Formats: sequence, C-alpha cells, structure tokens
Amino acid sequence: MTIDSLITEEFRLAEPQKKALQKMGIKTAYDLLCHFPARYGDTSSIKRIEDIKKDDNAVIFGKISNLKVSKAFIKKIPMGEGILEDETGKIKIVWFHQPYLAKMIRNGQFVRVEGKVSGRKGEPYITNPKIEKVDVMPEASNSIFGSSAENHTLYPVYPESQGISSNWIYHAVQKIMARGILDGIEDIIPENILQKYNLPDIRTALIWIHAPKKEGQALAARKRFAFEEIFFIQIQKTRERKLWREKSAWKIETKQKDIADFIATLPFKPTKSQLEAIKKITLDFRRGWPMARLLEGDVGSGKTAVAAATIYSVTKNYLQTAYMCPTEILAKQQYENFIAFFRHLPIKIGLITGSEAKIFPSKTDPAKPTKISRPQLLKWISEGIVPIVIGTHALIQRSVNWKQLAFAVIDEQHRFGTFQRQKLTMSDSKMPHLLSMTATPIPRTLALTMYGDLDLTVLEGMPAGRKPIISTIVLPSGRNKTYQQIRKELDAGRQLYVICPRINEPDPDKEMAIAAKSVTAEAGRLAKEVFPQFSIAILHSKMTPAEKEKVMNDFAGGGTKILVATSVVEVGVNVPNATMIIIEGAERFGLAQLHQIRGRVIRSNHQAYCYIFTESNSQKTRERLKALTTAKNGFELAEFDLAQRGAGELYGRRQSGLSDLAMIALQNIKMVEFAREEAAKIIETDPELTSYPAIKKHIESNTQAIHFE
Repeated sequence: MTIDSLITEEFRLAEPQKKALQKMGIKTAYDLLCHFPARYGDTSSIKRIEDIKKDDNAVIFGKISNLKVSKAFIKKIPMGEGILEDETGKIKIVWFHQPYLAKMIRNGQFVRVEGKVSGRKGEPYITNPKIEKVDVMPEASNSIFGSSAENHTLYPVYPESQGISSNWIYHAVQKIMARGILDGIEDIIPENILQKYNLPDIRTALIWIHAPKKEGQALAARKRFAFEEIFFIQIQKTRERKLWREKSAWKIETKQKDIADFIATLPFKPTKSQLEAIKKITLDFRRGWPMARLLEGDVGSGKTAVAAATIYSVTKNYLQTAYMCPTEILAKQQYENFIAFFRHLPIKIGLITGSEAKIFPSKTDPAKPTKISRPQLLKWISEGIVPIVIGTHALIQRSVNWKQLAFAVIDEQHRFGTFQRQKLTMSDSKMPHLLSMTATPIPRTLALTMYGDLDLTVLEGMPAGRKPIISTIVLPSGRNKTYQQIRKELDAGRQLYVICPRINEPDPDKEMAIAAKSVTAEAGRLAKEVFPQFSIAILHSKMTPAEKEKVMNDFAGGGTKILVATSVVEVGVNVPNATMIIIEGAERFGLAQLHQIRGRVIRSNHQAYCYIFTESNSQKTRERLKALTTAKNGFELAEFDLAQRGAGELYGRRQSGLSDLAMIALQNIKMVEFAREEAAKIIETDPELTSYPAIKKHIESNTQAIHFE
C-alpha cells in the first residue's frame, strides 16, 4: 500500500460505503489519513449502566434491542427509541425528532452510546445520544487501544456519512498506518519553518492526530495542519499578487477637478472614508500594473458612489468599464443607479443579463433606457461606443468582446467563483484594473487569508443624515405587540419586508422536515390574520427573472406594502420607503447575513426598524442574536460570528474551501500573520518555487481544483 493507493482496492466495501466515501471526497489512502477526527473521546469516562445518574454525560458500551419508531405522548413528536444493556443493567434510549436513527442500527448490535442522562420518576434514560456500531467491547477499565490503556485513553471520533461510521474510519486508518506508509510521505512545510514555530513533522503529526496518547499531542498536530492550510493559501495568494503586478495595465490619468465636478453632482455629501477610497483607487490607476483592490463596507456606506466616481475617471479617458453583479435583480438595480449618476452626461450605459439587453439613453427619450437586441449591444461594446456596461455572468460569455476594457468592478464579489473573476480580467494585452466590492463584513484574519492577493480598503461610517437602525429581538410572546407597532408605520405610508428561511412548507411525510416558517405559508397567514388591509407579495429564488422584476417594481413603486421573501433580498434590493423588516427564524442565519439582510432598510433618512423573530429558547441563541442590538458595526458582528460559528458562515464553506481546522485557525491572528510572513519570504526570493518542488506541486494541484470546481 502507498499513499496513492485507492481505498476501493485496499478494502472490501459495500456499495453504500463506496458512495459515502465518494461523497466525503475520500479516494486514496492519503485522503483517508487527511480525514481528521472531529473530536476525541476519553475511555476513562466509560461507565457501566448501574453507575450512571441523572445529568451525567456518559459513554456506554452495550447491546441494543427493542428498537422502534413512535411518537411522544405530548405534542406527538416523532421519535426513535431502544434499550441499551450491559452486564450491569439496562437503560432506555430516546431520539426526539430523529426517528430514522432507530432504523440505522439493528437489534442485537453491539454499540457505543454517548449522551446526557435524563430522567423522571426515578427512571433514567439517555436523550438524543450519538450512537455507532462497534466490533470491540471495552470494559470501563480498558480501551479500544488494548493494553496501553493506562497511557492511552483518548480515542478519535471522526465525521461520518451515511454508510461510513467513525468506527470504520478508525480501523481503516489504523490499518493504513500499520502498513508503514507514513515513512514515505514528503513533508511539504520546510524544516526551518517547522522548527521556528515548534510544529511536528508530517509523520509525527499524522500519528498524533489519529492516535494521541495525551491531549497535548492532538492539539500540536491540529495546530500543525491548521498552519499548513493557511500557509499554502498565503503562498498561493502572495504568488498571484506578485505575478499580477508583473502584468501590464492601462495607465489612467485622473484629473482631480474631474472627480470633484462629478462628486458635486451627487445627491449627498460624501464621507471622508469615501473620498479616501476614491483617492487610493485613482492612484492605483496611474501605476502601470493592474490594480487588485477589495472595497469593503456596510450596506448603505456608499460603495456604489465610490465605484461611479472612479468609473467616471475611466470614461473620461475614453476607456471601458465592466460592472458585474451576481443576480439580475442587483444588475438592474445598479443600472438604474448608474443612470441617475450619469444622467447629466453624454455617456452611454449598457445592460446585459441572461434575459435582456438595454442601452441608455434612448433615442426617443433621452431620460430613459430602452431595450435593444443583444447582437446590437455586443457590436457597440466591441466598437467602444458603450463605455460602461453593467451585467451578470453574461459579461464573461465568449460573445462579449471589448475594444478597450480598462476597469472591471465586481459587486458582492464573494458570490463569484475564482474562475469567474479571472475570466472577466483575462486579456491578451493590457489587463483591466480590478475592484471587488462586498457588503459582507469580513474579519481581518479572513481578509488576510482569502483575499491575500488584494489590497483592502474599508469604508467606515454612513452618509450624513442616516439614523441607526433600531433592532429588537422578539420572542413568541411579543409578536402581537410588534405587529401593532408595524401597523402604525404601514398606516403612515411605510413598507415592510418579511424574511423567511424557506420557500415552501415541508412535506409532512418527510421525517427530516425542518420546522421553519416558509414564504408561501407566512404570506398567506399575514394576509388573512395580521395585515388583511395591506397588499402583500412574495419573492424567492425559484421565480423567473420576469416574475421577480414585476414583484420588485410593484414594491419599489409602492403598489405592494409588504414583501415576504427569502434571503434573496440580502443583495441588491433598494427601496428607500421600506423602513421595516421582520426576520423570521433568525437563529437559522449567521450574524453577518442577518446584518446584511437588515441593511435593506437603511436606505433613507427615515427611522428604520429590524424585528428579529426567534422561536428558540436557547440562552446561547439569545446571546448571539443580542449582538445584533449592541455591536457598533458589521465588523464587530463578523468577529463574533467567526468565534461562534466559524468562517463558513461568513464566507461560505464551499467558496472558501477551508477545512474546519483552518476555520478555527482564523481565530488566531498571530498564526495567520506568521503564515503570511513566511509565504512572503519564499515568494519574494523564489516566485517560481524552483527550490520548493513539493510546495509547487501542492499549489498547482490545488489551484486547478479551485479553477474548475
């Protein structure tokens, strides 16, 4: 067996196991070695049934029987149950809301059960325990590691998938390590870096993470693998940054008077932060290498105005700008914004999405845009007649050819993949300058890691006159009082968003149905029981672009008073008269996402209100949501969310590609800075990584995976 040996050839696998491994991305022996434990159990905590008492967190090994699916007497909650037995006694096991677990284990199976002991009337039982099949039955005084129990009481608990248990993974990993293949694994972190930061080498780290004799070994191994992942991201980003700066770009000379004249036409006075951002971007334009900058700011902080001012300077140099948005709703919203910005100027602005093409100004009405054929717009773009083009992914289709594309702006850039961003900036000659923008508040560690190839500019503060939004956590008992307050605002002419976690009601026959409010059901309930006198519409991702546009136009025009939607409104909806928002099931959203959603009502100088509805009685949930009412800005919330829920909630687990270990590492600013520092040293002296073949191989294989996911 080698590290490249296929698991399917080394182990006898049933079809469900093959599917589970494929789902988990485990193909080779090395893939399995890199499937790290989620946590560690301690065999010293194994208890006999006769010794357990209420409120214990117990680990029990025994035989399972009497498995069945039923419903609780109170509230008819679906549940699974069974009886666990060891040589000292029996205890009942109950899984509320998870009856399917009783079907995954067969009667007579030896199992390991871990959970909290509850009880009433003197009869203890274990609620919602973790359970797995086992092939060995340790005594409380021994461990699954045999005779070394006195030194080796920790055992790994691995992330599972239906068909593959933690126990199977444990034995498979032990078999792989027993074959001696660890000796042939090349360490891709240079030895001097390992010594400098006191990190174990690859062989030691793999042994310590899968079979630690003490907690310190497991922690050291996890630290090493977390550093490794952050380090290689930094290598890749630093290398991209250096290579990017070696490319040629348009030199765009900007006259301060032109910028000042444009800013004077804005309907508000720009903040100091906006003026500084404009200055940094226009300085980048003059340097001769392509700009790569991330503009970060809360919803309503004025990112679009900064983009408009810098785009104006590009247009004054007779060059073109592409402005790419993740959705048609946002593309059309920004198109209207840019028409307002440039209405007084003789500048053509195009719109291209999957469903239509437009040009401003119209020949028949200079104050409005008009629909035109896609071929006609593409022709004008290729001839340089249209200097500003706003659109969706349609901007990166092969049919779009630019005469002189000098500037690319990407709105809500984290919603695009790496490959999509690169396609917009690919060029055979001069590279366009790149400005990425996001309203998602990003903690410094995450920005340094995921956006290490970009210069970072943060917009702070809000335009003058904006009042802070009043956010209130509403428990079920406070609903009616809140509805009364909202009704007064609606009577005064204001409008309301209602955000729900799902589109439709779940299938009642599905055991895994999630109890969360849906757009369709909530809209019906509000129309019938709460706000029958006000017009209500719905909006969600499964509607066609034409349906979405009609709904949004009706809402923006005031024809609809209440819009019930999913988090599709998180991006791109701008209705100044909508000053209230209800977020149903708020506990199901990350704080950064909640912050963005409520930002939809910070669009005017009217007082805005956000009502955070939660059905959870959990103290932890209430404390987390309370941060929405106390944090000074989105960045504080982002830091809090990173600590509480991980980077996947902020950046998107799939987009980030970060493991759980790396997400935990992002909470350690020193580790991120050290990894960044070491990566910079290597790339500065050897950008082609000639002296680091292992690093180069690793980077190139991972880069390809990112580009073509």
